[in-house]
Amino acid sequence: MEEERHTEAKIGAETGRGSSPRGPGCSLRHFACEQNLLSRPDGSASFLQGDTSVLAGVYGPAEVKVSKEIFNKATLEVILRPKIGLPGVAEKSRERLIRNTCEAVVLGTLHPRTSITVVLQVVSDAGSLLACCLNAACMALVDAGVPMRALFCGVTCALDSDGTLVLDPTSKREKEARAVLTFALDNVERKLLMSSTKGLFSDAELQQCLAAAQAASQHVFRFYRESLQRRYSKS
Repeated sequence: MEEERHTEAKIGAETGRGSSPRGPGCSLRHFACEQNLLSRPDGSASFLQGDTSVLAGVYGPAEVKVSKEIFNKATLEVILRPKIGLPGVAEKSRERLIRNTCEAVVLGTLHPRTSITVVLQVVSDAGSLLACCLNAACMALVDAGVPMRALFCGVTCALDSDGTLVLDPTSKREKEARAVLTFALDNVERKLLMSSTKGLFSDAELQQCLAAAQAASQHVFRFYRESLQRRYSKS
């Protein structure tokens, strides 16, 4: 079972390093982020979530091919590259989810007839990959100075067979889980921008996971804020 939901949001900024304590079952793994790593993209970021790591680069706003040009807003593309091999069905599905999230927050109308491309390279996948990709994309967009309504973040929840909820699950926990749900949330009202679900769960469990993700997003946004402060306090 897979499902998407979109709403509106707003993007901000972040960079640096930080961590969040991992409590019993319902806490997040260690975070680390570094921006402006690559010279060719207009913005870049490396985001580490536990042992899951994603490198993101943003190109644009730049010239767009006539065939892809949109007269009243920027054309937004997302390219996700796996650690090994060529992109498959899973990568294409994640690209669509990430693109839909970015389109909800990027102010593309400020740059009509241009192209904004987000390229994501999976460095290591140890669970909660889609959430890590969303966080890396947000950081890279901020580094590129792309105008956005709000910050956004991704949070993954897993439900065990006995109904136990685990935030930011590892690959092992995801494989053993009855259901895995990933949410994209904004930093203003914790509104839902996108959701991707897999497995079986009840409406009550869905609401429970969403509430847990909204609470966990506060830690992610705090990390963004602290990272920004560290970065710009040095300059």
